[in-house]
Amino acid sequence: MGDYTFLYRGGMLEASPEERQKHLEKWMVWFKDMGAKGQIKETGHPLESGRKVVSGKAMTVNDGPFAEAKDLISGYTVIAASDLAHAADIAKGCPILQVGGSVEVRPVMQMNM
Repeated sequence: MGDYTFLYRGGMLEASPEERQKHLEKWMVWFKDMGAKGQIKETGHPLESGRKVVSGKAMTVNDGPFAEAKDLISGYTVIAASDLAHAADIAKGCPILQVGGSVEVRPVMQMNM
């Protein structure tokens, strides 16, 4: 088993409070199901909209880059899966896919310190 990060992008940009609540309930069911299967390593958290980007040798600090709303990372989760294909199959159950969002699945490199 390895660790994989789900990076959530897009979805639910314009929705009523009722729609948001129903969507949140789907997330809770999905997380509960993954937890019951021992797949959740870290539930993660939604991310706030504010950000700074530090880049280059000069360590320049900017408010951007300004990506399209559908490309903004809105949250993350760390899961356990047998391999990348298994992690991608788990991601297919993510509620963000039902509202036009996407899940980027990335393996977490293990570093021995």
